[in-house]
Amino acid sequence: MSELLFTEDHEWVRQDDDGLVTIGITDHAQDQLGDVVFVQLPDVGARFGKGDEAVVIESVKAAGEIHLPAAGEIVEVNATLADEPALVNQDPLGDGWFLRVRLEDPAALGSLMDEAAYRAFLG
Repeated sequence: MSELLFTEDHEWVRQDDDGLVTIGITDHAQDQLGDVVFVQLPDVGARFGKGDEAVVIESVKAAGEIHLPAAGEIVEVNATLADEPALVNQDPLGDGWFLRVRLEDPAALGSLMDEAAYRAFLG
């Protein structure tokens, strides 16, 4: 398992050994959202462009989205979140993941931040 990369929208991306990427939100993002009460996931097989909204997250404080950091096809969604959206708050970097994606161009992740850069971004 490789290190996490981060977007300025507080999403994390992990390049997995099978060539796919797993995407979730950071601890900072879940903290800002508050208690997550609903997650709307896309259909497996759906294709999205870079920056397209793929997931809608609703919490007691706000609504948010997950945008794909690069174009790709959804190959798996975390269906557990439909019944247990609180997993996003309990384990945002683990069991609270949202999507697994086959990217059209994995090199497109080169613009994302590593953990040190993300911490600096947070200030």
